[in-house]
Amino acid sequence: SVYKCDFLNLQLQQPLQLASDALDAFLRQLRGPIDALPAQLFHVVVFSLLLSYFPSPYQRWLCCKKAHELLTLNGLLLIITPDSSHQGRHALMMRSWRVAVESLGFKRYKYVKFSHMHLIAFRKVSPTTSSDLVSRNYPEMLYIPQDFNTLDEDGFGDCYEPPRSDFEDDQLACSFAELPDTPYDSDSGESQSSSAPFHELEDPILLQS
Repeated sequence: SVYKCDFLNLQLQQPLQLASDALDAFLRQLRGPIDALPAQLFHVVVFSLLLSYFPSPYQRWLCCKKAHELLTLNGLLLIITPDSSHQGRHALMMRSWRVAVESLGFKRYKYVKFSHMHLIAFRKVSPTTSSDLVSRNYPEMLYIPQDFNTLDEDGFGDCYEPPRSDFEDDQLACSFAELPDTPYDSDSGESQSSSAPFHELEDPILLQS
């Protein structure tokens, strides 16, 4: 099911202490719009082409912080963000994102760069986050190139890019079908495979797009 939710303003409640069948019943009775959810409820949270559409790094960071609070320990945060540049063009930005997200209590599990997007998987390794992360400038590390665009009098920036054509939209859609044979990690410059493979989960998943 799909429910409307203002994720930035979502209220977090105390974790539920329920058996699995009671938890399933709780999820089935959810109705939108969702204003509040219990913490530690989900095993997977997916941000699909979401973070780059927020106008500020702090909003992106707040989204990741909410995801950390909603995930159970060892739960996965999966981030898909668009980028049609070549492999190493935004490597520094991706390293910055990694540091910012890991500061919340995650550990990066896997990273893959496709032709038009980055795919990053983080595992929740700490049940809590530090209280001084904002003062240590971690939110500003979740930047995107558009954050630095300056507008002139006509409202166009130096780095202005025209809207994508229908052909480019089709290319972007096709890139979702790409399946990597050997995932490549641009941070380390080598193929990255994990000894802990992904498994199909029947647990609740929160999808944000």
